[in-house]
Amino acid sequence: MVKEKRLSLPFQILIGLSLGILAGIMLQNNPDVADNFIKPLGTIFLNLIKLVIVPLVFSSLLVGIADLDDAAKIGKIGLKTFIYFFCTTAIALIIGLTVANVFNVGSGFTLPVEDLAYEAKEAPKFIDTLVGIIPANPLKSIIEGEMLQIIVFALILGAGLLAVGEKGKPVLTFFNGIAEAMYKVTDKIMKLAPIGVFGLMTPVIAHNGPQVLLPLSKAILAVYFACALHVLLVYSSTVKIFGKMNLKQFYKGAFSPWLMAFTTSSSAGTLPVTMEAAEKELGVSKPIASFVLPLGATINMDGTAIYQGVCALFIAQVYGLNLTISQQLTIVLTATLASVGTAGVPGSGMIMLAMVLQGVGLPVEGIALVAGVDRIFDMIRTSINVVGDLACAVIVAESENELDHSVYLEEMTPSRE
Repeated sequence: MVKEKRLSLPFQILIGLSLGILAGIMLQNNPDVADNFIKPLGTIFLNLIKLVIVPLVFSSLLVGIADLDDAAKIGKIGLKTFIYFFCTTAIALIIGLTVANVFNVGSGFTLPVEDLAYEAKEAPKFIDTLVGIIPANPLKSIIEGEMLQIIVFALILGAGLLAVGEKGKPVLTFFNGIAEAMYKVTDKIMKLAPIGVFGLMTPVIAHNGPQVLLPLSKAILAVYFACALHVLLVYSSTVKIFGKMNLKQFYKGAFSPWLMAFTTSSSAGTLPVTMEAAEKELGVSKPIASFVLPLGATINMDGTAIYQGVCALFIAQVYGLNLTISQQLTIVLTATLASVGTAGVPGSGMIMLAMVLQGVGLPVEGIALVAGVDRIFDMIRTSINVVGDLACAVIVAESENELDHSVYLEEMTPSRE
């Protein structure tokens, strides 16, 4: 009996993406149709994803912490994770600025910038962010979806349950059941991903057709090129050297999360897919994946950092200003620190860009130049952030001898049948 082959989920998502682009092009002259009749499909899908985020992150992180069996190990893994994210963010900024300089991204831009205005939200102070990550009311944090506070509470509670030993096992069993239930629910939700992606992409293309993107095409191309360069140079080298993983298998395993992040522009929304890929496709142990990935979805901003560098130089050139080397180094320092300072804040990309512009004396009003097509930027920067999360998980798992290479080695071994 011949088993019927079904299209893989990534391929189905690609079909949904392609159909969304095609439908968006057809509806460019009538975007209201896309907003009123097609966009709700994407909204429902995103709402379903958001439904599982908080219980999934909290329960999986809590169980993951307890599974580490050693409080000292938690601190060691956390330190490795923060160092990787911090260093790759700084490198991403340097790559973004270098590409922006080579592309000369702001040349030939002729929009009437004197008429543009953008009211930037006030960026939170770094110390306020540090104070704010400790939840005074954990239940309120969970209800409001404050991811940094949820992660910190899960870390504290997990460490406490680890300390009490046998007495904490009933609680861990309860949350382990919730985590497993969320995995099953997520699996069912993901079967709707092709429809959701179609609903998300169509209105984006309908509102941002080629005629709108043309003046910004150089900046968009620079960001996309810099992101690709960052993946090839930074992630490939670190995964190969420190993760000791075959790059073909890494990118194969990372493809579904990348594609989901690209279409949804949400690291947190992609988290269920990212965790499944890390464990089943890349061989990362469940405790490491449960610790590193929720943290990365909240604080890792490599793709956003590239966007900061390119857009800052783009805005400077549009306003006829030349940034010195020292000013560009200031951008690197400011945006690297801002990536932590604005972690978990809605619209953090725009807030970070405002901070960067203020840091080097550029007009904040310039954000309006890129705000109209921010979704186009957001798609690539979010998807690169997710690939960075997976790269970090692989490297940390390998450093702790918790990376199962047999997951992909068996797949690469030719069959003798």
